[in-house]
Amino acid sequence: MEPLPEEAPPGAYGGSRLTTGFDIPDARAFAGRGDLATAEPEGDAGALDGEILQAIADQASWMTDLLADLVRAPTTLGNEESGQKVIEQALLDIGMDPVDVPLDADQLRAHPLAAPFDWDVSGKRNVVSTWAPDEGSGGRSLILNGHIDVVSPEPLGQWGADDPFGARREDEWMIGRGAADMKCGLAAILGAVKGLRSLGVVPGAPLTIESVVEEECSGNGTLQTVLAGYTADAAVIAEPFGAAITTSQVGVLWFSVRITGVPGHAAEGQHATNAIEKSLAVIGALRSLEADLNAVPPAPYDLFTHPINLNVGTISGGDWASTVPGECETGYRIAMYPHMSIEELKGRVEAAVTEATSDQPGAAEVRYNGFSSNGYEIADDHPLVTTLAHSFATQSGAPPALVSTTGTTDAAVLGNVASIPTVCFGPYAESAHGVGERVYLPSVMQTAQVLGLFVRDWCGLR
Repeated sequence: MEPLPEEAPPGAYGGSRLTTGFDIPDARAFAGRGDLATAEPEGDAGALDGEILQAIADQASWMTDLLADLVRAPTTLGNEESGQKVIEQALLDIGMDPVDVPLDADQLRAHPLAAPFDWDVSGKRNVVSTWAPDEGSGGRSLILNGHIDVVSPEPLGQWGADDPFGARREDEWMIGRGAADMKCGLAAILGAVKGLRSLGVVPGAPLTIESVVEEECSGNGTLQTVLAGYTADAAVIAEPFGAAITTSQVGVLWFSVRITGVPGHAAEGQHATNAIEKSLAVIGALRSLEADLNAVPPAPYDLFTHPINLNVGTISGGDWASTVPGECETGYRIAMYPHMSIEELKGRVEAAVTEATSDQPGAAEVRYNGFSSNGYEIADDHPLVTTLAHSFATQSGAPPALVSTTGTTDAAVLGNVASIPTVCFGPYAESAHGVGERVYLPSVMQTAQVLGLFVRDWCGLR
């Protein structure tokens, strides 16, 4: 989406249909609202609104401190445990009982919709906790989900004097890897529940908090919670889309192409086959596939100028400057529309690779490891969407935007695998996965307040 014009008032995009790669690019949606805890009460319902908003506003410093502790935990792939310990302690602090849901490699690999993986998952765990009424149920159950894992902060040299895991404050922003994606959402979830619990209420149906691993590479962490039996009438993932409800997302496929060429001395390179150079031909063929996929995008992705993105993410080849490299492996990520199947996209990838390497001595092999996820959509008029939109409007005085995104989230796992209606809604953030990743702290409290009202509206409170 293009940035809002400079004269746009705060919240100007409320209620509209937006597109976004990941960020909503204007923090002014959160500006100018004054004290977010002081909604004008109208009657009994309005008075309860005010109590909820104030109780959660009282947790603002606690949420900021929790977020800082989470950012300081460098939870890259394989190192998630330090962050899960912070979540576990925060749950205990608010009087909830954390439960471990360990990753089971055999169980995951046996599931037809699990993403393929070759790394060790032993010792990894999701942390889950359920807040439920003692008896009976008069409301609808809910999952509030967030992921603890973050991507690598490399290249470190581009962060300058900043420690990527330093959780530095600058005015109303917190800077650091994971501050945006998506530890801010976890802080908002826990702050919302802490505020509600301080009022002495209980939900009318089970409310489950999930801190999951491996969202950034497979979605298998959330899948493991599904296999463990955790389900609900709806789910909200607190990804940082900022003042917007995400109702549509693309699917994602990770793959690598391994080229086996013919090595030789550089002085006689005409008699060899350079695997690195052949990989460039493969990249060109895959760029052509990307262009084809973007030629006639279906709605709502026709609002994007370039909805399907191919990323050349890794490359490894050669070991000596004077030797024609005989091997090269390149890693890719490509997106697909929600109506496309993974198998269809795999077929088109493999056809492109075959065409680009058909004249070479040697071999080309396509391998799949990591993300293999279909897209996901939920109707704009689904009760989950309309109820959350009402909760947002109660807090902010304006309706939220509805968003389609060219990124992917664990909504695809909850929605496609478990048939749990799912949306994303979370704080305003910038530069996710990039240098200087940061979150606007007032939006963390706003998200918590909206979630608190939504728990009341969806689950009911006693």
